[in-house]
Amino acid sequence: MASVARFQSKINKYSIDNRTSSDAELTQQVDTMGKDGGDFITNNIETLSELISYWKWYPDHFLDLLTPETGGIKLHTDQRIYLRVISRFYSTYGVFPRGWSKTWGEVAIAVVMCILYPGINIAMTAQTKENAASIMASKIKGELLKQFPLLENEIVKKSFSKSEAEITFANGSTLDILANAQTSKGQRRTRINVEEAALLNKELFEDALQPIVEIARYTCGKLSVVDPEEMNQQINFFTTAGWRGSDEFERSLAYVKSMANCNGEFVLGADWHLACWYGRGSTKQQIMKKKQTMSPIAFDQNYSSRWTGNIDGALVDIKKLLQTRTLDKAEFVGEKGYDYVIAVDVARSEKTSNNQSSIAVLKIVRNEHRISSVECVNLSTMSNNLNFSKQAIEVKRIWYAFNNHGRVIAVIPDMNGLGKGIFDELMKEHIDPIAKIIYPCFKPTNTNDQQETGNYVKIMYGLVAQSCQSEILTTFIDMVDSGTLRLLIKKNNSDYDTNESLDAMLPYMNTDLLIEEISNLKLKKTNGNKLAIEQVVRRIDKDRFSAVAMALWYIKTFETVVHIKKTNWLDYIKY
Repeated sequence: MASVARFQSKINKYSIDNRTSSDAELTQQVDTMGKDGGDFITNNIETLSELISYWKWYPDHFLDLLTPETGGIKLHTDQRIYLRVISRFYSTYGVFPRGWSKTWGEVAIAVVMCILYPGINIAMTAQTKENAASIMASKIKGELLKQFPLLENEIVKKSFSKSEAEITFANGSTLDILANAQTSKGQRRTRINVEEAALLNKELFEDALQPIVEIARYTCGKLSVVDPEEMNQQINFFTTAGWRGSDEFERSLAYVKSMANCNGEFVLGADWHLACWYGRGSTKQQIMKKKQTMSPIAFDQNYSSRWTGNIDGALVDIKKLLQTRTLDKAEFVGEKGYDYVIAVDVARSEKTSNNQSSIAVLKIVRNEHRISSVECVNLSTMSNNLNFSKQAIEVKRIWYAFNNHGRVIAVIPDMNGLGKGIFDELMKEHIDPIAKIIYPCFKPTNTNDQQETGNYVKIMYGLVAQSCQSEILTTFIDMVDSGTLRLLIKKNNSDYDTNESLDAMLPYMNTDLLIEEISNLKLKKTNGNKLAIEQVVRRIDKDRFSAVAMALWYIKTFETVVHIKKTNWLDYIKY
């Protein structure tokens, strides 16, 4: 194969030296070049074919030729390897930290392939179309077209919206987006790049995403055939690290074995040190500061590129736990016709920086007379620096919001230790200093404790969790294994509406932390053959888990009953 310099000199002769010329002027120059020897392309077909083949093998050199004299971007060695691997192998699995530029490279190589393969259709998939559209728009408009202005000459149409993104190229190729969801079922593309692959599950991938690349690209010449040397049906996976034992963790291991056997797959990975050494992303000092404030699991996944969790004797199967994340919308007020349960666990954290109590709001969804699912529609925290009165008011604010339209059937504070203080305070009447609402006393349903005034609702269930811990854990495991529990989906930064308040984002963030807490819990048996849990890493708390588990136990114990309506002597009977 000829050298890079040889091809650069050829392409410079025809285009680079004339990069400031108009399209009409450039066309005229090319026509003039071809007059003395016939058609320009025909006379140079072998050289041009070799040049295109070279660029397909070295896509980073193609971008080098497009780099403007001032500005632009200088590719680093690791980025060059990344681009070359994607262009040369049937499927690539890349695990990289935040700030490494994996998504930039993912979109850049897709653009280059669209230019070099006429009529190809490539899609980038993400958890939602909104997420994929945001990523595509920011990388195309915000970065690539500014770094390589000559790319504009290859694009005839760009269309971006909140949930759509499509680029049409002059040669008929297209680059657009799809969701990692059942809504993508039936779509057809030549290749796809899967963003944040760690959030995938095997069933969804095999049913909805894998068949997308069923149709190969046909050449645009007279023969119109499938090139046997082309990477048709290519699927690439790019992600930050996720959970050990998940479907994608198993896929990455399978790819390592396949790569060793030279079957066409390739695995790439790096932690934060590599990008930091090249000067990309956050500095070392900034990353070390993040390490001090982030949970160990979050830092390992997002910056150290370590797959975490799924310890021996784990509380639940991480695969099944991740499959519960199907709720699109958090709720902040009750929905008419639904019952809600609110549970409060008071933190006893070893870290004063995370000394927060957790409040879980679970929604009961019934199918006819039976419970079909239990949805954790909101998960919040409150600081234990607040006195019991202020914490009680916060709990009652949430009760009021969900009881105003829906129906809250139970408020469950944990009465262990400090929880008894909130339990006692909830039996008092309160005035909300912000909303100016008088909240009634909460009268217990399972104790003889008396409320402060006659203005009360009989709704509070004081739970001593230690007395029934084995039953609480059994219920939680059963709810996850059966798929009854549903949690909020994972959202990335680009998924959030810029107009959303922090309060609107917190339920999703707290659900992420809930998953971390659960993955850090190890199941064990006590001397009485009862179930108990222990934290593998003490720095990771379990208050969010405790709140959710208490609410699930209450629902399983008191609400999984059949309601049968009677016409005469009884409205309904429970049994």
